[in-house]
Amino acid sequence: MNTKIAPEHHQTIIIGGGQAGLSAGYHLQRLGHPFVILDANERTGDAWRNRWDSLRVFTPAKYDGLDGMKVAAPRNCFITKDDMADYLESYATKFDLPIRHGIHVDRLCKSDGRFEVTAGERRFTADQVIIAMGKCQSPRVPSFATELSHEIRQLHSIEYRNPSQLLPGGVLIVGAGNSGAEIAKDVVGNHATWVSGRDVGQIPFRVSSPLGLTVLAPLVLRFVFHRVLTIKTPMGRRMRPSVLTEGGPLIRVKRKELDALGVQRVGRTAGVQGGKPVLEDGRVLDVANVIWCTGFHAALSWIDLPVHGELEPLHKRGVARDEPGLYFVGLEFQYSMSSEMIHGVGRDAKYIAARVSERIAGLATGTASGDLIDDRRPAAV
Repeated sequence: MNTKIAPEHHQTIIIGGGQAGLSAGYHLQRLGHPFVILDANERTGDAWRNRWDSLRVFTPAKYDGLDGMKVAAPRNCFITKDDMADYLESYATKFDLPIRHGIHVDRLCKSDGRFEVTAGERRFTADQVIIAMGKCQSPRVPSFATELSHEIRQLHSIEYRNPSQLLPGGVLIVGAGNSGAEIAKDVVGNHATWVSGRDVGQIPFRVSSPLGLTVLAPLVLRFVFHRVLTIKTPMGRRMRPSVLTEGGPLIRVKRKELDALGVQRVGRTAGVQGGKPVLEDGRVLDVANVIWCTGFHAALSWIDLPVHGELEPLHKRGVARDEPGLYFVGLEFQYSMSSEMIHGVGRDAKYIAARVSERIAGLATGTASGDLIDDRRPAAV
């Protein structure tokens, strides 16, 4: 007797129910296309709830809303990660987005001309799939991490919640980007703290200052990050590889602030000596804790399709290069520096929803021969 559960078919499946998946759903809904969102979390917004306790969104609330709904907070405040989680949950409720929670996708492949999604014992099929899982799936740590003494407490940024997790003694934070800077500020009050890594730069003003909030933040976040640093501009194309490998500049926490707090900034962590971390200049740090703010792997091994690149899936503006009907939303620098930010993901989602709509129309008329990947299309702004 065959007890295999028959697959459940949907015109479009969105994998991931965070801000990227919700944005994609919102724009597909506006175009009148049915879809389902599959999300591994138990609640919408859990990807934010499960970050460190003191985390606040890096940008003012006026830039934190998705298309169609503003954040219910003072425009210039920096909302907490739990506020952001609750906002996303309210967003999904307001627009009645069809989310299936607690569904962890194990495999995506093609079968009989359709996409097949496997989640445990459950199977789904679809004509189109949008992967909206972002990058925070598989923590990346260097191979030499296993050589550190077992007496050193090691955490990745995705595991860090608050200083109570740390052992008495010094803390080495490996990774000098926004997460590393924010966590350094969180722990330095009770621990000698070192931040190791390449200087990623910083935006040249304090976002929370009156001038920053009224003039400079709009200029940088809404103009430079959103319109100047894109895959269409020479400046954006030059900057994109370093953003993918090293991360973007510091936004809220500044070098001077870390210096004033006593955070010591050092060079790259090169390896291990005698069970302790050693810097590229040969200095050995006697610390009790190491927090890896070293980013994430693309984590695409569950996709059994030809989309695997070295740093990111093979795509152009979110359209898979060699797999018609497969799309991405929420990738780092997908189209611009703002693509992974809350205020930038909507433009990419709108673009991808339009490409899905074109494909649906083509399949209905028998004219769909693949996705046109052409940056000469008008950008949704």
